[in-house]
Amino acid sequence: MDLGVLPIVIVILFIVFTFLRSAIKIVPEYERGVIFRLGRVIGAKGPGLFFIIPFVDKMVRVDQRVVTLDVPTQEAITKDNVTVKVNAVCYFRVLNPVDAVVNVTNYLVATQQIAQTTLRSVLGESELDQLLAERDDVNHRLQTIIDEQTEPWGIKVSIVEVKDVELPQTMQRAMARQAEAEREKRAKIIHAEGELQASQQLAYAARTMATEPGALQLRYLQTLTEIGAEHNSTIIFPLPIELFTGIVGSFGKRKATATPDSTPAAPETQSVDEAFLDAAPGDEEA
Repeated sequence: MDLGVLPIVIVILFIVFTFLRSAIKIVPEYERGVIFRLGRVIGAKGPGLFFIIPFVDKMVRVDQRVVTLDVPTQEAITKDNVTVKVNAVCYFRVLNPVDAVVNVTNYLVATQQIAQTTLRSVLGESELDQLLAERDDVNHRLQTIIDEQTEPWGIKVSIVEVKDVELPQTMQRAMARQAEAEREKRAKIIHAEGELQASQQLAYAARTMATEPGALQLRYLQTLTEIGAEHNSTIIFPLPIELFTGIVGSFGKRKATATPDSTPAAPETQSVDEAFLDAAPGDEEA
């Protein structure tokens, strides 16, 4: 081979290598290549190996994996005029690579801006109690609104979650007082219900004791035993007279049964004057 032809062959090989390197494209499984031929989109190719025409076709790679988008903290006023700071997280993925490239300049930035404005809008339409207690409904509303607005861009929003709700210190103290008052109300209601049940049981016990005279005395003695077991000291306890009614009545009945119905008559006695007159001798002589 002529040495003068060698440089030309090297240049030709270099051009062929560069041409083939530009024509051969390899796209992984999670990406798609949107092909533009002379400025006109011809579709998305991939994954795997395919060829394009160098200097005629242009390829734009689009990632189709799920993107985790952090929505910055947004300060808004709720429907009941409470200032809150809320941040959220948004999960979405590209379903149509052609629309994500053709219909929007940067779908990541556009989705983030839509998420921020939607979060402020939903916060303004929700009350504080709904935002705190009905978090799932708020998340569903956010997901629905963002998904509808990003659908022309070939993006599917799957999940939107509100992460943190920051309240002012004054509102936190007010909510703490409200919770404390609610607990006190429940405690009073439970205490009143206990008093009602206790009074019903005491009334039933009183009616039961009223049928047996000795039951009240036994209960009284049991109370003295319980008190004396804890405190070894002299206790002055007021004792109603009615407690002895049962004892006195039973003792009177036993005495009445022991005494016979007829008692022997007492012997006749004479006074001293009558006995003296009977024994006087003058009367005998007369």
